[in-house]
Amino acid sequence: MTLMLLDSGSLWYRAYYGMPDTLVAPDGTPVNAIRGFLDMSARLISIYNPNRIVVCIDGDWRPSWRVELFPEYKANRLEDEDSDEEAEPDTLTPQIPILLDLLDEFGLPMVGVDDYEADDVMATYAHTHEGPTRIVTGDRDLFQLVDDARDIKVAYLAKGISAHDLVDLKFISDKYSIPGERYALFATFRGDPSDGLPGVKGIGEKGAALIATHFATIEDAISAAQEGDARLPSGLAKKIVAGIDYLKIAPTVVNCARDVPLPSLEISLPKAPTDLSKIYQLKDQYALGASVDRLIAALNW
Repeated sequence: MTLMLLDSGSLWYRAYYGMPDTLVAPDGTPVNAIRGFLDMSARLISIYNPNRIVVCIDGDWRPSWRVELFPEYKANRLEDEDSDEEAEPDTLTPQIPILLDLLDEFGLPMVGVDDYEADDVMATYAHTHEGPTRIVTGDRDLFQLVDDARDIKVAYLAKGISAHDLVDLKFISDKYSIPGERYALFATFRGDPSDGLPGVKGIGEKGAALIATHFATIEDAISAAQEGDARLPSGLAKKIVAGIDYLKIAPTVVNCARDVPLPSLEISLPKAPTDLSKIYQLKDQYALGASVDRLIAALNW
């Protein structure tokens, strides 16, 4: 009973930039993100053959509880200083409601929860559902969810669909030279500029990897830094001590929430409806062509 979790925002941004902007509907509406999203979803369903699927959506891309702890969280993505809206390409914005309407017609379960990000939704599903789980994203933050014992892996799309990596603990260990299960710890110290997370000042990827190699928790690393543990160079130890205030809040900001109040929802792969006319109407209206047909075929309708 494989569960596939689609990181919707990551996929439609990747689709938008990966498909030509010459793809438009008869009325001129851009559809490159829609077509790319449908193509990717169809391909991934065919590859991993899930029994269950959820399209995960941001209820809030800057949850209040994260911003309250760390006001700079994703502030680098704000459209302007007085806005709470994420900057988004003008020709992507009108495509998203159309895509969501089409996915709804396909009966694909879509879940977004107020004041939580899609990452938190995916983490909670992965944490609470049994069976193999495949998390589809172009975001390495979700490597923290990988769990070989529970067969939770990330289909990481940084190289595109054809060359994507299926991330397990060995992949993380080989890529970052750390124990694979300590990715969240590593990311906490390293930071992530794309999310406006600085990490601990002065600690880059190599320093974060050294910390994650020798210590299992933030508390262990802080204690070692304060006690002059020989496994920490003195300069690195000083940076850890200087960053204690940040380290107190960082886990809540960096780590995915795993206790999101998920709705009671049927998440089995949808069965073919008796009437596909609305899907075909949207296909024709927006010139979605073979992209719709590919998803229909992937669902074995």
